[in-house]
Amino acid sequence: MKKMVIVTHPNKAASKINKSWINELKKHPHDFTIHSLYDSYPSLNFDVDKEQSLLLAHDEIIFQFPFHWFSTPFALKKYIDEVLTYGWAFGPNGDKIKGKKIHFAVSTGGKRESYEGASVLSVSELLNDITLSFQYCGCVTGKLHTFYGAMFDPSAQSIEENTRAYISTFK
Repeated sequence: MKKMVIVTHPNKAASKINKSWINELKKHPHDFTIHSLYDSYPSLNFDVDKEQSLLLAHDEIIFQFPFHWFSTPFALKKYIDEVLTYGWAFGPNGDKIKGKKIHFAVSTGGKRESYEGASVLSVSELLNDITLSFQYCGCVTGKLHTFYGAMFDPSAQSIEENTRAYISTFK
């Protein structure tokens, strides 16, 4: 079954990294369904039934987003709050996404040292709340792919190498 990539970037047109990842994903239409929350819902009024159906139709879901202030974009938090409902994703009879594999692809503005130094948590640690939320719903959280330093004008070669690694991580 295809994997769904839920892209939550508020300004994909300005993003070299996320745009590169998306362009590469488009070369593999039999492997990936690309679903951009901001394109589908510019006002972020989610169609919960549609979103739940999309989750049910895929065994693996990759959440792709940039970190903003060491956290997910607002739309992703809102999506989780509204789509993973009581009685559907958790609670009594809330087992609809149990067993789904959840992965993350994160771009950061800051360099790797900003996320691996003693003064801040790692990207993996910063994802603890979202990871715990999916685990609470019975999902299996797994792979993480990261691009560091997007705001420091990365070279075309580093973006290309990272994009190849992105696809090999999730294919």
